[in-house]
Amino acid sequence: MYQRRWPSGEALAIAQAKDKYFSQFVNKTSFNALAESLMVAIHEETHMWDLDPSRTSWDVYVSAWIDASRKAMKVPIHGGFPRREILPLITDDLTRSMDDIYLRGQQQGSYRMQGVIAELNAGLMGLPAATVVAEYIQGVGASNSRDIAATNLRYLQLYLRVAKTKHPDYWAKIKAQPELRQFVLIEFLRTAYWLDQSAPHAAKLGSADVAKIVAKNYAPENIAIIEEFTGAKVNTGTARNCTV
Repeated sequence: MYQRRWPSGEALAIAQAKDKYFSQFVNKTSFNALAESLMVAIHEETHMWDLDPSRTSWDVYVSAWIDASRKAMKVPIHGGFPRREILPLITDDLTRSMDDIYLRGQQQGSYRMQGVIAELNAGLMGLPAATVVAEYIQGVGASNSRDIAATNLRYLQLYLRVAKTKHPDYWAKIKAQPELRQFVLIEFLRTAYWLDQSAPHAAKLGSADVAKIVAKNYAPENIAIIEEFTGAKVNTGTARNCTV
């Protein structure tokens, strides 16, 4: 089914077929159970591919599976600062459950740009993994797919804002890195695309807060940081997966 509906997912599954952990992520008791488990399976296998030491050096450069024909390879990220530093910019509870893990957690909160990018990219593979088989999903195993994508984009936008205001030396380094600027733009547009594609299954693949998180992501200050960092003018109308 992925071959017809989402070739990128098929290609990743083939690339990771020999990973010893892959079978632990999938539920083979029925087709519907398999469909439901694919969000987590593809999310985790994206991590496995992206973070393979032949492609990624933690905090130095990152690689990311984008689709079957395109990957971001060894993009310099220059370290960064602990992602927990974005917490003061979050003044609501929309993403509280993920904030508690990824920002307030002792280890997770210490992760830097590497962690921000890794979770966003995995989320942007997990969401389509569930979206393209959504009609077969009956349980709650993929019920936070949309939240994961929207929240991790939020983290990236806030991370860039804190970099600019609190870490000017780091901001200057990453702003001068064209591969990273292009990658950030791609991830922003991918998020818009898959949130749009998954919208017909919103009740099954996300919480009622997703629309509010997306609205925060499209607040003027968060769009401004994406445009300043990438140099692109993004579309905030109906075609959000496009630049202007």
